[in-house]
Amino acid sequence: MGARQAFGTFCSHRPTNLFARISRLKISLITVCYNSAATLEDAIQSVMAQSYPNIEHIIVDGGSTDDTASILKKYDGRVAKIVSEPDDGIYDAMNKGICLATGDAIGFLNSDDFYASNDVIEKLVKAFTKEADMVIGDVAFVDRHNVRERLRFVSGSGFKPWMLRFGWMPPHPATFIRKKIYDDFGHYKIDFTIAADYDFCVRSLMRGNLRTVYTSEVLVIMRDGGASTGGWKSTLVISREILRALRENRIYSNPLFVWSRLPVKFFLQKMFVRRSKGRTPNA
Repeated sequence: MGARQAFGTFCSHRPTNLFARISRLKISLITVCYNSAATLEDAIQSVMAQSYPNIEHIIVDGGSTDDTASILKKYDGRVAKIVSEPDDGIYDAMNKGICLATGDAIGFLNSDDFYASNDVIEKLVKAFTKEADMVIGDVAFVDRHNVRERLRFVSGSGFKPWMLRFGWMPPHPATFIRKKIYDDFGHYKIDFTIAADYDFCVRSLMRGNLRTVYTSEVLVIMRDGGASTGGWKSTLVISREILRALRENRIYSNPLFVWSRLPVKFFLQKMFVRRSKGRTPNA
């Protein structure tokens, strides 16, 4: 598989000046979807409700067969760019969004997720004024059918690039990256099933010496049950793909390193459930 096929189409667009005044920093938010009629409107409205004015929302639909098309038609003219056509999977759709993006920084909002508050983008833009290449926040997982029930919490606090050797990565939906980083390090490899975002982190963070900033905020509320949260089957797939990404990028690790993350995650999840019993997310 050639580089063009693996990484998707590269774009010639270059971002605007990242050292411009804060009010002029443009943020591109990309939502990819397929048959997401049940939740897509929540994602769209959470973007439209943001207090920060300079946002470009791009929706890439894989040619849905449910009512997604009617929702997209409803918001035509209010969403910056909408593409609806067959694709080669979620990472191919994400690459299409990156190519369409004209912002200084890019974030991904899944079609069944939504922002935790109306000032999420405003807060992360302030973090980008510190000349960060990547801003990392926190994510709260909620029950798909009851978004007021928190299930677990994933924090980007304390993340360091060396942790990638052990299979850890910052929460992708709460990670915002300068457009130039995608131009420099390439897009997502479309032959990964679940872990192309992890592979991108290995490429950019372990080999690129990027500047990261953590903002101690829950940025995104995620409904449980996505591709990377689908039980032991997805855990096995993602662990294999993590090892592949490390091997292909010539970063030393081993299966014991990667599998050691699982009991830690299980312990942290149990601790969170115990502490957050009775609380509700900021939704």
